[in-house]
Amino acid sequence: MSNFLQLLFNGLGIGAIYALVSLGFVLLIRAASVVNFGQGEFSMLGAYLLVVFFNIFGINYYVSMALSIVIMAGFGVIFAYTTYWPLRFRGGLPVIISTIGASIFLENLVLVLYGPSSVQIDGLFDADGIQIGDVFLATQYLSIIVIATILVVLQYLVFEKTLLGKKLQATSQDKEMASLLGIPVVFMILITFAYSSAMGGLAGMLVAPLLFVSVNMAGIIALKAFAANIIGGYGSIPGAILGGLALGVIETMGASYISVPYKDAFAFAMLLLFLMVRPQGLFGEKISEKA
Repeated sequence: MSNFLQLLFNGLGIGAIYALVSLGFVLLIRAASVVNFGQGEFSMLGAYLLVVFFNIFGINYYVSMALSIVIMAGFGVIFAYTTYWPLRFRGGLPVIISTIGASIFLENLVLVLYGPSSVQIDGLFDADGIQIGDVFLATQYLSIIVIATILVVLQYLVFEKTLLGKKLQATSQDKEMASLLGIPVVFMILITFAYSSAMGGLAGMLVAPLLFVSVNMAGIIALKAFAANIIGGYGSIPGAILGGLALGVIETMGASYISVPYKDAFAFAMLLLFLMVRPQGLFGEKISEKA
């Protein structure tokens, strides 16, 4: 039982990362009807920025994180202007291809600058963790779960309790009507890109001490986050959270009880199962169209 609880805790920590990145997917789907396959690269860039500020420049760890988040927010705006804005009237597919091209460019740019080797970085706290009975709660996993929970609660409060949140929701539902009502649609979309980029960068910084910082971390995080989005329900915020947590727990359990080399396969096996049995996801709805 203690081993199961230990794996559950670790799985929730990893799942919280997938949930944060998946929320970035969902926000852009809802605000701009865009699937951003560069979301994983946001995580990678955030982690590398932390490496630059902390490991190379020697800036305080928390200041380095704050600087990295601010830069990633600005980068999200640049990303929107270069990948989404020129193609915004040409449908979803050109934008998707554009984000894929941008992700390949960013991955190779980082590869040229830093090389293929992984970089190790310290965690948020010096303490290793807390021992509760036979279960060891590692500090980094605890930090991930706590920060992810705070972000989810804040996001809920912003969307449901503030005027900005109402404007963002109106933009996601009907951009033309929102514009007629005086809502700055362009600004709302840019805010969404900035926020999703900052959140993706933060996710990369949180997971970096566990997975190490490397170019390859982007692809696997993005794929699993997108899988969490499909499992939870395409474009569903609660679905993104629950789907991410479920994937983290399933792959952790599968790696421990079945096979470590096939750890990544368990997440995608779950995705295939949902596509066959419940393609609309946990919180999705069936949509029918008349011919």
